[in-house]
Amino acid sequence: MLLPAFAANSTPDVHAIAQAVDNRYNHLRTLQAEFAETYRGAGIERAESGSLWLKKPGKMRWEYRSPREKLFLSDGKSAWFYLPGDRQVRRTSVKNLDDLRSPLGFLLGKTRLEKELDGLSVAPDLAPLTPGNIVLRGVPKAVADRINEVVLEVTPDYRIARIQFEEADESVTEYRFSEQRENGEIADQRFRFTPPPGVEIVDGSFGQ
Repeated sequence: MLLPAFAANSTPDVHAIAQAVDNRYNHLRTLQAEFAETYRGAGIERAESGSLWLKKPGKMRWEYRSPREKLFLSDGKSAWFYLPGDRQVRRTSVKNLDDLRSPLGFLLGKTRLEKELDGLSVAPDLAPLTPGNIVLRGVPKAVADRINEVVLEVTPDYRIARIQFEEADESVTEYRFSEQRENGEIADQRFRFTPPPGVEIVDGSFGQ
């Protein structure tokens, strides 16, 4: 059943949509999805894709397959970034993590769209990827100095199908999610990283 927020020929109810999205994700224990990530900025364009696993509280695993393998994961306390074949793996505390992927790891159980995004509103000038979806925009309070705008595309059943970040330098990073699978069993081991033999651990901040 769709709320009036998505009814045809009516003005979308942003408050109702935000509440329904919050309610959906806050009741999830785990979420698996396929993702496509794109970046445009400073004359650079990059497209990558892979699989994502999220688990309460704050656990995430981004497993990139294309165009090259890489791994970004968090057990809720430490975050790791590893390129298979490298002699080093980077590690940092989640508290010090400055990465656009990190907020997505806390979707489960902590989603409060209207609290986290100032000026949350419908974006009629932005076409949804899929007809029938609704596109919202807002400014994230926590990182307003770094992020100009966040765009969310929401499906009629209140899944987040796309998140786009426009940074202060006008670069744009977008994540598209498909094949979302909710509340499946995911072992905690999937969110732990054991460096391969001969790989050095380097502590410090990291991004992409």
